[in-house]
Amino acid sequence: MKLSEVKNILKSVEAVNFILKDGTMVPEHFHVTEVGLITKNFIDCGGTVRKENVVNFQLWDANDFEHRLKPQKLLNIIELSETVLEIEDFEIEVEYQAQTIGKYDLDFDGKNFVLLNKKTACLAEDQCGIPAEKQKVRLSDIKIEQSCCTPGGSCC
Repeated sequence: MKLSEVKNILKSVEAVNFILKDGTMVPEHFHVTEVGLITKNFIDCGGTVRKENVVNFQLWDANDFEHRLKPQKLLNIIELSETVLEIEDFEIEVEYQAQTIGKYDLDFDGKNFVLLNKKTACLAEDQCGIPAEKQKVRLSDIKIEQSCCTPGGSCC
């Protein structure tokens, strides 16, 4: 989800809720402790130099149970971050600590922002030596053409 999508959603919702993909709610008294720009410069295993930019939201579960982040407050924080940090309309990455700090992609289900598990991937599969996935075929699905060298064929 891009930053512009989050901003549009915040203009229309009454509450800011985050939920993990497994249905676990982030406690409603969470804080957004950071809105930032993360730039990752790297070389993939094929030798290609790459650069990725994401907007980072860090969620923190504090013990101040009276705290409740309002949509307009988060929108104000985002807009200030855009101005001060010169943040563009990049994808959102969310950091949230459960057992350890996790990084999540973001989606919206109509009511809640959904924290989606991120996955690793090879960006240079054609140069990495990973064999292509073999197509699985059931032998019963293969149509065998009549060969002339089958019993009763006319080749012999």
